[in-house]
Amino acid sequence: MNTEISVPFKDISFPTPRQMTLRQARRHKGFLLGSSVLLLIIIMALLAPLLAPHDPYDQNLSKRLTPPVWHAKGTWDHPLGTDNLGRDYLSRLMYGARISLIIGVAAMLISGVIGTTMGVLAGFFGGRVDMVVNAMITTRLALPIMLVALAVVALVGGSLQIVVLVLGLMIWNRFALVMRASTQQLRSMDYVSAAKAAGCSTPRIILTEVMPNIMNNLIVVATLEITRAILIEASLSFLGMGVQPPLPSWGLMVAEAKGFMLFSPWMIAIPGAAIFILVLSINLLGDGIRDITAPEGRS
Repeated sequence: MNTEISVPFKDISFPTPRQMTLRQARRHKGFLLGSSVLLLIIIMALLAPLLAPHDPYDQNLSKRLTPPVWHAKGTWDHPLGTDNLGRDYLSRLMYGARISLIIGVAAMLISGVIGTTMGVLAGFFGGRVDMVVNAMITTRLALPIMLVALAVVALVGGSLQIVVLVLGLMIWNRFALVMRASTQQLRSMDYVSAAKAAGCSTPRIILTEVMPNIMNNLIVVATLEITRAILIEASLSFLGMGVQPPLPSWGLMVAEAKGFMLFSPWMIAIPGAAIFILVLSINLLGDGIRDITAPEGRS
């Protein structure tokens, strides 16, 4: 006698791509740490007029070189002390975050548009287009960034706009190289060939088939270039050719403190630590985004 056993049917729900991405993000320690620290720095920069205890430009020579609060002679009126002109260090640090973020993001956007456009066109079309782009990349690599930036700033003058423009026009080569190599690998894929056979136009193929598949590499390069622009700006400001006083740039704060580093080492340690933390958080965030969105990371 045959007996049939009925088993209740259960719906098996699979996670959506968005749920998988969120799950990966919650498990990625580097992404969580980098995004949290960067978010705090962005909030500090945006709310600097509300959070800063003093005006970053106010000078008070009677309170110059006041040590931080953890020092025996420190005071809570100036938690991070004051500089050689009596300006509150915490306020200048908060406003300096604005300068670093503006320069890093703006320079990355300018260089990203230039480099990505050149790299994708060279990788997709090849031939003479690739030859011309390679010649431009080689020419750019033959020009040292710091020397060109110093020469331009010395001739035109140092300002926030000049620094952003010079950096944006000088750091696009990494975008071009990575995007060119990535596009060359994708142009022979079956889905690109299928789009060509279906009669899709070249701009549509590039925008809908190529760009989404090189986005991971683009994100990684973008984060690297943001940090690169921040470090170059800090170097230029340290040499007196970047952002000019009295703007509260972190690199300029380091430059102004170099004469007091033996007697007040905290003056150079605080902005230096701020630059290090900002660069590290952006790199951790970029690596985390790449790991989370990469197809091989979706298990």
